[in-house]
Amino acid sequence: MSHDPRVHSRELDKMIERQIRNWELARQQKIQAAAREARPVEEFVAISRAVGLDCAEVIQALHDQLGWPVFDRQVLQAMAGGDDYRRRLYATMDERDLSWLEECLRSMGEGKYSKNDYFHRLRETILSLARKGHTIFVGRAADLILPRSVGLRVRLTASRAYCIKQYSSLNGVPADRAEEAISEMENERAKFILHHFGVEAAEATRYDLIINMERMTARQAAALMAFALRDRGMDGPR
Repeated sequence: MSHDPRVHSRELDKMIERQIRNWELARQQKIQAAAREARPVEEFVAISRAVGLDCAEVIQALHDQLGWPVFDRQVLQAMAGGDDYRRRLYATMDERDLSWLEECLRSMGEGKYSKNDYFHRLRETILSLARKGHTIFVGRAADLILPRSVGLRVRLTASRAYCIKQYSSLNGVPADRAEEAISEMENERAKFILHHFGVEAAEATRYDLIINMERMTARQAAALMAFALRDRGMDGPR
């Protein structure tokens, strides 16, 4: 056994350094746990896209990177309209979750809506899904429904000519019909958002990130979103 004081000093230094690292790690874990506990919902990505723009590849690429479930317009509409879907979702929530949901809806002024009102059910569904875990939302104004303190809000856009071309190709209609359909959907979307949220649909400050899909591939757009999550200290890719 060595009696060299220098050896004991080095061993002591290592022991103290190791313990300090353990304390620091424990402190960081407590901070992270407290931050998660303080969040009203889990981190999410809420994606809005220009009407006519086909973003299926972007959504798939983001899902592949994050491993988070995707709830798009069709799924959200089905869940908001189906009582059985919502009952099964609520069955997975504890009393604290349900109390939070009730308080959140009350603070949003839900008293003026019937429990059977589609918009009430849509809000209830989106908030419940975000409360349960990390989620990718596509459309249905999820960015305006969910708490502003949480999540990444993204707008996927392109020129009108580009959107018309994509819509025309995807739906097999001539360009003039595609332009008419896009204009009609834009008007409906604008009315829905203005009526329920009091904001213009084209308001750019709704979003944290705006991506021009004429300049980005699906993989690049997904990588940008994943990077933004990590850079802002959110729960990024697994």
